[in-house]
Amino acid sequence: MIDLHTHSTVSDGSDPPERIPELAAEAGCRAVALTDHDSLAGIGAARRRADQLGITFVPGCEVSCRPMGPGGMHVLVYFVDDEGTELSEELGRLREDRRRRNLALAERLASLGIPLTYDMVVTEAGGEEGMGRPHFASVMVQVGAAESVDDAFDRYLTNSRPGFVPKSRLSAADVARLAGGAGGVAVLAHPFSNGLDGADLARMVGELAGAGFAGLEVDYGRYSPRQRQRLGNIARRFDLVATGGSDYHGTLKPDLAVGTGRGDLKVPDRILAQLEGRRPDR
Repeated sequence: MIDLHTHSTVSDGSDPPERIPELAAEAGCRAVALTDHDSLAGIGAARRRADQLGITFVPGCEVSCRPMGPGGMHVLVYFVDDEGTELSEELGRLREDRRRRNLALAERLASLGIPLTYDMVVTEAGGEEGMGRPHFASVMVQVGAAESVDDAFDRYLTNSRPGFVPKSRLSAADVARLAGGAGGVAVLAHPFSNGLDGADLARMVGELAGAGFAGLEVDYGRYSPRQRQRLGNIARRFDLVATGGSDYHGTLKPDLAVGTGRGDLKVPDRILAQLEGRRPDR
């Protein structure tokens, strides 16, 4: 099996990049991708460790995009690690946008009466570089403003909630174009997070397929077998690779393990070859 969706301390995970291949090896994975938010900074360390362990390593990232529904849209990009591409330049701009958003988010939450400061979240994140909303959520739990990280997101941090602060985002089509220009492929992450279902979700996925997307994250760590089946049907309808991954974040999402998600995830290794076949240089 493989895991094509993990995070490290480069973004909002709790483990250093080199630990991700170790966890994948312990779980019995043949391949693992590191997909930190808007960053390729952990790729080198993770690849070196994967090589030592004899595991296939897939360089990647996860990019926040302008929504196409009431929820949030994230796109996974695979087979990219070159810092000299237009994609890497855009990732740098996104990270700066994230910093400005984080400053505004700290002010917003304080205005809502939550005893939280920017410096507290920086300390939680171990620095500004990888800081994101999960770190805010973790601090909110610590100060008693939320019962859990998920509760903090549900009540304050997601679209339309009182603590939500948007940041500049590319369109999903932009990300697909940038991925292709860097020799990679684009995949829609955790599709139900977009807040769409049924015909609306299928219509959106069809648009993304037309924009050059290669895959749909069908086997996602927190999805039920029924949800995975529905997404698999949509992937087949639009000739997209049915990818999968745990979305491992370590202690920030303690119910998800590398390779196995909540215990029942098993993404077949043939998926990686199928994704490779969609690369623009093939």
